[in-house]
Amino acid sequence: MTTPSPTADTGAELLPIATPARTRAALRTLIRPDRGLALTGLGILVAATAVGLLVQPLLGRIVDIVADGRPAGDLTLPVVLLIAVAVVQGLTTTLGLTRIARLGETVLARLRERFVERALNLPADRLERAGAGDLTARVTGDVARVAEAVRSALPEMARSVLAILLTLGALALLDVRFLLAALLAVPVQLLTARWYVRRALTLYADQRVANGAQQQQLLETIGGAVTVRGHRLEEQHTERSAGRSRKAVDLTMRSVNLVLGFYGRLHIAEYIGLAAVLIAGFWLVRDGAVSIGTATAAALYFHSLFGPVNAALVLLDDAQSAAAGLARLVGVTDLAEQPEPTAGKAAPVSVPQQRTAPTEAAVTVHEVSHAYGPGRPVLHEVSLTLKAGEHVALVGTSGAGKSTLARIVAGVQQPTTGTVTAPAGTGEASVVLVTQEVHVFTGSLAEDLRLARPDATDADLRTALSTVHALDWAEALPDGLATVVGEGGHRLDPARAQQLALARLVLADPALAVLDEATAEAGSAGARVLERSAEAALAGRTALVVAHRLTQAVAADRVVVLEAGRVVESGPHDELRDADGPYAALWRAWSGSRATTAPHP
Repeated sequence: MTTPSPTADTGAELLPIATPARTRAALRTLIRPDRGLALTGLGILVAATAVGLLVQPLLGRIVDIVADGRPAGDLTLPVVLLIAVAVVQGLTTTLGLTRIARLGETVLARLRERFVERALNLPADRLERAGAGDLTARVTGDVARVAEAVRSALPEMARSVLAILLTLGALALLDVRFLLAALLAVPVQLLTARWYVRRALTLYADQRVANGAQQQQLLETIGGAVTVRGHRLEEQHTERSAGRSRKAVDLTMRSVNLVLGFYGRLHIAEYIGLAAVLIAGFWLVRDGAVSIGTATAAALYFHSLFGPVNAALVLLDDAQSAAAGLARLVGVTDLAEQPEPTAGKAAPVSVPQQRTAPTEAAVTVHEVSHAYGPGRPVLHEVSLTLKAGEHVALVGTSGAGKSTLARIVAGVQQPTTGTVTAPAGTGEASVVLVTQEVHVFTGSLAEDLRLARPDATDADLRTALSTVHALDWAEALPDGLATVVGEGGHRLDPARAQQLALARLVLADPALAVLDEATAEAGSAGARVLERSAEAALAGRTALVVAHRLTQAVAADRVVVLEAGRVVESGPHDELRDADGPYAALWRAWSGSRATTAPHP
């Protein structure tokens, strides 16, 4: 289960957060494959802790030898045993912590892989409602918090809990009255832990949400910097960023005050327990029930509890913070596992998306509607058929729903209602979507191309590049196909990056290609080159093209015009141009714009 999606002060509907029960269940699932490693590590730590508990009795023995005035030679055996205990404890502790650390890293890697896999499969509209800041905060801050807890808190917590339990048992073996005296500190410690936990979980969850809202505001301000400056909105955006930063800082200071109060209460518990053990030792020695060495060992045992008890309780800070982060990560993985109904509406009864082999048509869109939340419809019962091998251009004004329909046909986004029948996968990619926002992955150019087909040979790569008219510039790079591109590597301009994406499309060889304004980022200078590249990449396959320039509509077999989320016209370019309809108006406006901006001879 997940809790309802919280809403930040940005107005975004944040991604859900898993309940504590669901978080614990997910953690058990992550650990289950490595139960053997966990049990072995804990067993070794038990042995290491038990050996370490021999230090206090040996020190007590030394005190008795000195108090009784025995010869110095009697100290040899306990000193040698102390050295042996130190060596054995050091070796076994290292081995046990190594196994626990390996368990933690394995579980962390499994969590990361599952989170990335599920996050990539989230519906695009769900991410848009949440905003990039929320997901970014989870990918960075929450993963880092869980990783820190796994690497430091988990091994230390395991060792501390074992030390506490075994030390209390050792106190009972010396004299049960020492144990009873030590337990006087427990009520204060339990009340402290309860006081802290009840406040920490909510506080850290609020802090994660505030950090997400802060990142979202920064992303929006930086991403829209040109617009912000153009409309003189710098002061407003600065104030918004400052306001969300102040909220994040306020929550951070509240967490600092909470931790300070936590430490103060722990010190009170230490004073109570140590005073009780010392008083018990005084009475027992006076009555002859125990020796001075035994009373010394008891005091040392309780003093040795300061470290593990405080560590275990202090680690509640890391544990609560990590638990809040883990709940946010599990919330995303659970969201990707279950279809999400449109907010405020019942889940649609129709099957949102079908991928089956069609008989006559390559693609059939039947009464597809889509809304980005209540009152925000984008598509209204759109029906569309693409014949095998047909190239269809999708045109319309901004906001008509073109990109939404393209993503639905590509299977990247699920419709609210209606069905889409597209080519079924047969081992090769059945549908490939290329958008105007192309990412060049870090690595060699060849590795970037092989993302589409890992088994492609160098000859295959060159053929794909040649098909999209990119081979010349690719071979002219400093190291040819081995040239490192992407972040920190050779920079590719928007036109070349788009050609790289089209070459990947050729390598994937899908039955259906969907291009969503795939030539828009090139600018006027590279538009003609990219249109030739796109035309070559689409040859011989069914294609749906969201046309950024109407020259793409001219070259298409058929033009479909969207207006306010509805199909208002469909037919060949010449037929629609000559008719007095929406497409003719678009054509006149576009042609007039080209004539106005065309250079004079």
